[in-house]
Amino acid sequence: MRALLTELIGTFFLVLVVGLATSGDVSFAPIAPLAIGCALMVMVYAGANASGAHYNPAVSLGLVVTGALPRQRLLGYWGAQFLGAIAAGLLTWKFVGSPASVAPAEDASLLKAVVGEAVGTFALVYVIMHVATGRGRAGNSYYGLAIGLTLATMAFALGPITGGAFNPAVGFGSAIANVITGHGWEPASWIYLVGPPAGAVVAGGVFKFQESGA
Repeated sequence: MRALLTELIGTFFLVLVVGLATSGDVSFAPIAPLAIGCALMVMVYAGANASGAHYNPAVSLGLVVTGALPRQRLLGYWGAQFLGAIAAGLLTWKFVGSPASVAPAEDASLLKAVVGEAVGTFALVYVIMHVATGRGRAGNSYYGLAIGLTLATMAFALGPITGGAFNPAVGFGSAIANVITGHGWEPASWIYLVGPPAGAVVAGGVFKFQESGA
């Protein structure tokens, strides 16, 4: 229960920052990825000892692939992460009048958006695995910074194309909050249930190959 509560809280604050940083003053929007990366960084440091600080269903899936997360715990992690994301979407709506909205660019094809989300998530999960679960990680103090900066970097690079979720809880959880608050369904929200998990699974396979010494 301690781990699930940590996942709920961490995901809540990550998605809250996503919603407020991208829905507020337009002058802040260009540097929103930096705030989002910082939010992930501090929540990783806060929750790493309790739950592993995934805050992302794709990360949890990737860690199941590598064996770092027992398979039987996956659904619990997913439930906590999506609940945190939906709660953050609802609070964002109370603050600014609309929930966090994540969607690909209007001129981006769905294939481009899916591939972009997979690539960005691959980078994020690959870094997480190496700095948090890989050989030689013991005692390092930089893991949270590396993870937060990876998210910020991918959001700067791919966000204008894909929406920059790299996280099903961010992309799809926000869509659920939109429906709950009467703002309608985002038709492209399914890409965040396809691209990020695909990238995470590939990252898990690559990590296992590298760690095996093959």
